[in-house]
Amino acid sequence: KCDPQVSAKAVLGLCIVGTGLILGGLSYTHVHQEGLFSGVLYYVAYTYVGFIFLAFCLCGLLFLVRGCLACCGISTVWMGPATFVLLLVIITMALWGGFSSPRVKRVAVSVPGAPRMKLALLSDTHLGMGVCLKRFKKVLEKIEAQRPDLLLVLGDVFEYGPHREQYAARLKQTCSALPCYGVFGNHEYYVGYAQSKAFYKEAGIELLENQAVTLPNGVELVGLKDIQTAHVTAQEVADLLDSVDKTKPTLLLSHIPLHVEQAARHGADLMLSGHTHNGQLWPFTYLVKLRFPYVYGLHEIDAMKLYVTSGVFYWGVPLRFLAPAEIAILEVNA
Repeated sequence: KCDPQVSAKAVLGLCIVGTGLILGGLSYTHVHQEGLFSGVLYYVAYTYVGFIFLAFCLCGLLFLVRGCLACCGISTVWMGPATFVLLLVIITMALWGGFSSPRVKRVAVSVPGAPRMKLALLSDTHLGMGVCLKRFKKVLEKIEAQRPDLLLVLGDVFEYGPHREQYAARLKQTCSALPCYGVFGNHEYYVGYAQSKAFYKEAGIELLENQAVTLPNGVELVGLKDIQTAHVTAQEVADLLDSVDKTKPTLLLSHIPLHVEQAARHGADLMLSGHTHNGQLWPFTYLVKLRFPYVYGLHEIDAMKLYVTSGVFYWGVPLRFLAPAEIAILEVNA
């Protein structure tokens, strides 16, 4: 047989210990957010969740493969060692994807009538317990090195944890050097609306909540509240876009890539979103796609371009597998 023989009691015991680690660790770190122990416990608990998911997916796949081979009369004795090696490779890739610095991804976008612009996207950083200040500083340094014309913040910026003021202060350094506009994501509402609004103000981000501003280069910049959490309807999106000057190019910021067709029909030229993380851990990407048809990358809907970024870091589980993080730099009409 290809699988090691493990008693039912051992499996049950492992499940109980693992569940206790996850629930106890996450509960503890929500209350105790300072200190090395809390940080280590946070990473261990969430990493364990990611490992369980990846192992479950791998076992399910190998179960199907084993069944097919058995039906064909092909030996499966090699699958035990192969399973161990493959799981080790997947875990190593996931750890590397989570803890390595996000890549800079340049995306060329043609928007007729729009001026030449370089847009930097900051989305889904989920700062706090899960991402240390040092890593965030490196991301902002990479953004500053690109010399963008605008920094556009697409939400889910700060979660919970220590050093909130330091995160905001470092982001304000960047926002003092170039225009910085942003929208809320769902997690801004989860951690507290007033607290999140204060963070954006401290960081120098001009928050757009179902509002439009005209940029100095003549572009209409429109920002939506989080569509799901704030219950923004397709009609509200249409009314907001109809209220801007149609003779000017329109850029739409929405944390969640929904109401896309409505935005295209009512004059948005370029829509920018995040939220999906491109699934973060493949094959979870396919489940995300059931909810969000545009899960990642550049798309064209009628005359509108849509770019959905995979985000700068991760949510919760500090791993990424076949869905790398990115610092998206959009070069419009370059």
